[in-house]
Amino acid sequence: MPVPEHLEFFIDPSRCIGCESCVQACSECDTHRGHSMIHLEYVERSRTTQTTPVICMHCDSPTCAEVCPADAIKRTEDGVVQSARKPRCIACSNCVLACPFGVPKMKSDLELMMKCDMCYDRSSVGKKPMCASVCPSQALFFGTREEIEQLRKRSAAVNRFRFGNQTVTTKVNMMVPRDTRPEYVDVAAAMEEDSLGGDIMLNVLST
Repeated sequence: MPVPEHLEFFIDPSRCIGCESCVQACSECDTHRGHSMIHLEYVERSRTTQTTPVICMHCDSPTCAEVCPADAIKRTEDGVVQSARKPRCIACSNCVLACPFGVPKMKSDLELMMKCDMCYDRSSVGKKPMCASVCPSQALFFGTREEIEQLRKRSAAVNRFRFGNQTVTTKVNMMVPRDTRPEYVDVAAAMEEDSLGGDIMLNVLST
């Protein structure tokens, strides 16, 4: 069954408290074989304790699948990019290197790439993914766009990201400040600012 169209996944990095509840819950998803498909990243550990959850963004044109020489990574009709299929995965790590969001992880002991599949056994029947069901601060939210707009009146959802000249559109939404009237998030610009000692947060471009 496909993920119901009215339900969407939203990430609000500013609300992450670093509790790792999502990391622990993810491993309990029936399709993950006891492995967690989510991890937390420190925004800039030398200056702040701020963390942000990293899950698969489920790109409309997934780079991981495009570079897979074994055709092991599939995108479902409703836009969810699955983990590599064991019979086909050759553990080459092309997907790990190619993903602009740094999501896929190679499980060396299994010789298999595994990543967030939005708990497809749950989300495809309208249930929340494990991470969103336990997040105490709702940094990870699975629901309708109307619900998130009521909860985050000062934020807007963005699902377009720029990496240099490349524009990536995703199924998963990122929450950013509404007063910037964001069109997309320029990740490359944010990385350049960080290297120059500037603002460490993502540079949100206005329309």
